[in-house]
Parts: sequence; structure tokens; C-alpha cells
Amino acid sequence: MLTKFSEDVIPLSDLKINPGKVVNQVKETHRPVLLTSRGRGVAVVQDLDDYEKNQEERVFMKAVTQGLMDVKNGNVMELSEVRTKLGIR
Repeated sequence: MLTKFSEDVIPLSDLKINPGKVVNQVKETHRPVLLTSRGRGVAVVQDLDDYEKNQEERVFMKAVTQGLMDVKNGNVMELSEVRTKLGIR
């Protein structure tokens, strides 16, 4: 999902004139659109499904990273301890 600055940077005034065009663009391209005001970025419009997928991926990657750090730091448990803690036989 590479940003195409020629297409994905839109002045806020364009959003006000034709919001449906911007929404359709993010749905079709699966790329976020950067909204600008006076030449500065002020907001991002992104397809909801893409946003939710990105959030899930971030949470997963954060958990994996935390798990790897726990292993590196010796914060580990035996399988029997995990089963007991979770109430699994």
C-alpha cells in the first residue's frame, strides 16, 4: 500500500466539495488519503476495513514482540504452569 502523492494528497477544500469522490477513492485503491489545509497535513481518510485490519495487525505484532522480549528476559513458564493458570487439564 504505497502512497501516490499525486493522487493521495488532497486539499481539505476538495473534500468539502466532493466527499463521495474521496471515500470512493480510498475504497477502490485501499490507500489512505492525506487531507491538507494551507499545504500542511491535517487528517487522513482511510477505508474502515483497512483501518481495522491494520489495528489487528498492530496488536498482534505488539504481542509477538512482547513475547519475544519475555523469552529474552527469561520470563517464561512451563506448560504445566500455564495449564494450571488457565484452568486447563
